Amino acid sequence: MSQSTEQQPSQSAASSAASVSAPSPLRRDVRDLFSGGRLTVIPRKVARREQLLAHLTETLFAVDREYTEPEVNDALRTVHEDCSALRRYLITSGRLTRTRDGRTYRRTATTR
Repeated sequence: MSQSTEQQPSQSAASSAASVSAPSPLRRDVRDLFSGGRLTVIPRKVARREQLLAHLTETLFAVDREYTEPEVNDALRTVHEDCSALRRYLITSGRLTRTRDGRTYRRTATTR
C-alpha cells in the first residue's frame, strides 16, 4: 500500500510541474531577447533562435497572405536592423517560403 501512496504524489507533482512550466520558458526566453520592443541580439544557439523565429513568424506574418521582399524586410526592421539575416533564418527554418524568382514570400502553415 505504501508503494501506491509514494508513486501517486510524485506522478501528480511531475504532471503539475510539466503543465505549469511548459509554456513559460518559451515566453521568457523570447522576452529576454527584446528591449523596448527591439530585438537586442539574434541568438547563436539554434534552439533559442528557433524560439525567436517562431515568435517573429506568429507576430509579424499572416498565414493566408503573400508578401513581397520589401514587405518582409519592413516587417523585420520593426524589431531589428539586420532584416536580411532574419529573413534568411526564417527561410532556412521553413517558417517562410519564397517563390523561385524571389518575388513573393508566404508564412508556412506548420506550427512547431
